[in-house]
Amino acid sequence: MEIKIEKTEHPGKLGNLDDVAFGSVFTDHMFLMDYYDGEWHDARIVPFADFHIHPAALVLHYGGEIFEGLKAYRTAEGKVQLFRPEQNIQRMYNSAVRMALPLFDKEFMLEALIKFVEVEKDWVPSGFGTSLYLRPFMFGIDPKLGVHASKEATMCIIASPVGSYYAEGINPVKIMIEQEDVRCVIGGTGEAKCGGNYGASTRAGERAEQQGYSQVLWLDGVERKYIEEVGAMNVMFKINGTVVTPELVGSILPGITRKSIIEILKDAGIPVEERRLSVDELVTAMKDGSLEEAWGCGTAAVVSPIGEIAYDGVKYTINEGKIGELTQWLYDELTGIQWGKKEDKFGWITKID
Repeated sequence: MEIKIEKTEHPGKLGNLDDVAFGSVFTDHMFLMDYYDGEWHDARIVPFADFHIHPAALVLHYGGEIFEGLKAYRTAEGKVQLFRPEQNIQRMYNSAVRMALPLFDKEFMLEALIKFVEVEKDWVPSGFGTSLYLRPFMFGIDPKLGVHASKEATMCIIASPVGSYYAEGINPVKIMIEQEDVRCVIGGTGEAKCGGNYGASTRAGERAEQQGYSQVLWLDGVERKYIEEVGAMNVMFKINGTVVTPELVGSILPGITRKSIIEILKDAGIPVEERRLSVDELVTAMKDGSLEEAWGCGTAAVVSPIGEIAYDGVKYTINEGKIGELTQWLYDELTGIQWGKKEDKFGWITKID
């Protein structure tokens, strides 16, 4: 399918893109594609504009929606590149399967993503730590009530320049283990990137914030026993020299940053285990000091060091509330590859120009 391009007649004023708040400014264009009659139609890059959808559209009533998040980076030489975009496309495809949304050609979507970034490349900021955040998403628009798989859908890509996540330095966060709400269960939608997962997590996040914590650490939804994710990120713990991260059992989002960190650790010969980790084991490690470091990992922050964990009314300080040596090294390695400061020996970078 050909991708048609219609440039805006009113381009935005770029200004200084290095200090833009996340998700507050959007680029001039968006990619769109429509699904009906069993096929995708009319792939196009057009001026950024509002949607007009039927009040009975499936997404508004039954949550038929999925999305992705990745970034375009500008190197010191001024070149623009993407980090493992094929992984995001594959995960979006898997999310579409789980949410009964129309499937798509993965190679074509990767082509569309690259073409979109080429059109919007002037919006990629140049400061280290800054980037152009890319948000591909799909939603069902069937104009009738009744729970069913989507037969009509819209695919879209929008983009937003973002400033450095750690403009004032990497400061470890305080998190709270959630004991009331659950995010999802095995067999549910936890491994899909869909809006419902985030909607289900909002109440607990608000409660944690009111108590002075930046995020919650989720337990599994059945036994309320096993560690799963932290906020909107995967989570990792260094216990007695070994990095332990919850295994992907179907209720945890398979993060691309998580996957990349595991590959970096293995390449460096650092022990890493993907397994179930109970809250009791974690508490024991915090009490006896064998928990040496902890961090969340995801596209937005890359790694987010954890300096304190609260559970059952008790606060546990990790690594004296400071960023750990391994956490810092992982951040440096990943961002070095993403912004072109380090060799891409894994073949993860897709160059745009």
